Amino acid sequence: MDYWARAQELADDTIANRRHIHQHAEVGLDLPMTKAYVMEKLKEYGLDPKECGHGVTATLGKPGKCILLRADMDALPMAEESGEPFACASGQAAHTCGHDFHTAMLLTAARMLKESEQDLEGTVKFMFQPGEETFQGSRDMIEHGILENPCVDVALGYHVSPGKMPIGLYMYNNKTNMMFSVDGFRIKITGRGGHGAYPHMTIDPLNIAVNIYQALEAIIAREADPAKACVMTIGKIEGGTAPNLIPETAVLEGTIRTNDAKARELLVRRMQEVSQAVASTFGGQAEVEMLYEVPNLVCDPALTDEILGYMQAVGVPKAMPYPGVEASASEDFACIAEKVPSVFMYLSAGYLDDRGQYMAHNPKAQFNEAVCPIGSAYYAHCAAAWLKSNQ
Repeated sequence: MDYWARAQELADDTIANRRHIHQHAEVGLDLPMTKAYVMEKLKEYGLDPKECGHGVTATLGKPGKCILLRADMDALPMAEESGEPFACASGQAAHTCGHDFHTAMLLTAARMLKESEQDLEGTVKFMFQPGEETFQGSRDMIEHGILENPCVDVALGYHVSPGKMPIGLYMYNNKTNMMFSVDGFRIKITGRGGHGAYPHMTIDPLNIAVNIYQALEAIIAREADPAKACVMTIGKIEGGTAPNLIPETAVLEGTIRTNDAKARELLVRRMQEVSQAVASTFGGQAEVEMLYEVPNLVCDPALTDEILGYMQAVGVPKAMPYPGVEASASEDFACIAEKVPSVFMYLSAGYLDDRGQYMAHNPKAQFNEAVCPIGSAYYAHCAAAWLKSNQ
């Protein structure tokens, strides 16, 4: 099959699926509407989808080597301001990271591969994953057997990217880390609450929180190797209910990201030690909970080069490679790549006009739907070509 030609024929259907998922955005691990829609479409296309943890999987082809194609399905917990007529109206969720595209493109790829199933020389397994934004979904599906029965040999994933970039650009890293590790943490500080007029009779957890915040910044400034990329962000501080009341507890939540395994170990360990020591200094206690732990995303160099060769054969007009990408963002596809040889790439879904001024996760972000047939064709062609070359 000419997957590029067929993907263009199905472009309107891919866009319709994207818009439906976009309009009904859901967040986290539990995506009942999105999961039901994906399963309905897969059945319509002739596949037999099954639940896998909180996600959806399906297989097609014949016995032999197995390639996994992955798309994430979840949105972000925010109101949308894109101005699109199909914007999510709930005010609670928005597809500002483009996962609606991933799901729609993979649905079309599944449809095309089903149409050409008799020509496949092995097995294609589909992974429709929830909870990427919370870094839970990949591990959830791994724990429920996504890499087994049949055993997955290699994996491939794409991620669209908005901004001022031309359609046809594809970004990858076939040598080093592509995306940073991420370790999410929650620090619960316990003090002793009381009247705001008598602070000497309390142990103020808000004061402890402020001092922990500043001490954690010093870890990056004075303990992290400046030759390594290290980022620590406190994105949430919570505590107190009234201006004249010193609360009993306060909470800090944040993330640690780095491109180096030793730096990661140091930062996670020192975050815990410093938080507990600072709390103790002021008479309180700090309990550290790790919310998620995702390694660096490292693509297999040989497999990446192989997939690049297949992509170049698809015939996408004005396709432009952009090598050497290393992003300080994180991606839980890394949990898959940690276990099987994998490739992950960005596809431009940007605009060169004013619509391209907003990045992913911005409530005003807009994505170029011209990427839809490109992503669908890459998914399907690369899967079929890899199976043909690796039996």
